[in-house]
Amino acid sequence: MFHPGGGSLTASSPLNPSSYDAVVIGGGFFGCRIALYLKEHLNKVLILEKEADVLQRASYANQARVHNGYHYPRSILTALRSRVNFPRFVSEYRECIDSSFDKYYAIGKITSKVTANQFKTFCQRIDAFIEPAPIDIKKLFNNNLIEDVFYTKEYAFDAVKLKHRMLNDIETAGVKLRLNSKVIKLEDADNLAIKIFVESPDNQDIITAKYVFNCTYSSINHILDRSNLPTIPLKHELTEMALVEVPDPIRHLGITLMCGPFFSIMPFPARGLHTLSHVRYTPHCFWKDEDADVKTVNPKSGHKTNYPYMIKDAERYIPILSKCQYVDSIWEVKTVLPQSEVDDSRPILFKKHHGLKNSICVLGGKIDNIYDVPPELKFMELTGGVI
Repeated sequence: MFHPGGGSLTASSPLNPSSYDAVVIGGGFFGCRIALYLKEHLNKVLILEKEADVLQRASYANQARVHNGYHYPRSILTALRSRVNFPRFVSEYRECIDSSFDKYYAIGKITSKVTANQFKTFCQRIDAFIEPAPIDIKKLFNNNLIEDVFYTKEYAFDAVKLKHRMLNDIETAGVKLRLNSKVIKLEDADNLAIKIFVESPDNQDIITAKYVFNCTYSSINHILDRSNLPTIPLKHELTEMALVEVPDPIRHLGITLMCGPFFSIMPFPARGLHTLSHVRYTPHCFWKDEDADVKTVNPKSGHKTNYPYMIKDAERYIPILSKCQYVDSIWEVKTVLPQSEVDDSRPILFKKHHGLKNSICVLGGKIDNIYDVPPELKFMELTGGVI
């Protein structure tokens, strides 16, 4: 047995621990995709996931938006990366994409950080499709509070279909997958590898690997802290996405009001509902790891919904939203780099040799960020070549 605090071993510990070329901690979309990249160049690759299935946490509990740049008028680099990644993601995961709805962006008259003209110019600069919304769509909005509405091109992904796709890809590629396996800590091994202490329902064991990728999103610092390694400055929010039945006139629409303390209502294909998120009410609380001991917030425990506040504000702008029917909420811890709050940017975090040689921490802000990973990997000297 081993203990998270001390890491001491008894005679019941394995004398010949399993060995891999690379271990990826975290079976979210990023972890699965990175494992597939690695398997192209390495022989033995393993994914360790603490949940009972892959893509169960942040990869599922989000707005399911496939970004096309519109969301980032204050970060031109993030917008441009989205524009590049959007068609690639849609093409690669076409069977997981819902493109059956029309997407509109509305600009608020009050407290918006961009004007309608600025938003239109921004879209033209990043070469994103934009047209004036039809009159019947504009009539859905309160013109006392809305400056203009634009027809855009943006889709949603079905997280359940994406999960099945990733499981199939993993099996086909020969990547090993262990579920219900929580990584307790990392430690140097004598043979220039990394020891990974793993706790499963029935046993505890040690795995060794030359490369370890920490792709656990909001839990990155939990593993680092338990391993007595330097933590990374990160900000976390406990977030709520309300799931609603929308009235017929907007059943096949997605709407985002921006840019400021506003909201989005988007199709959520995995449940056949819409998510309602609000900049002011979706975050229930926040914390930074450097301000206190690394903490764990359980998004699955009972929380009081902010839906009444979300919908009360949203229906001021789109009166027909008063006819929405609340069904449920999905909760998750959202993690961002603190510097991203200035301009709402979503750069990828890629830290090589963080505390241990060949230990890599990866954090992506949105699902299509995955295409920004290979340029970071290609300079790593991996057995059998480079990516």
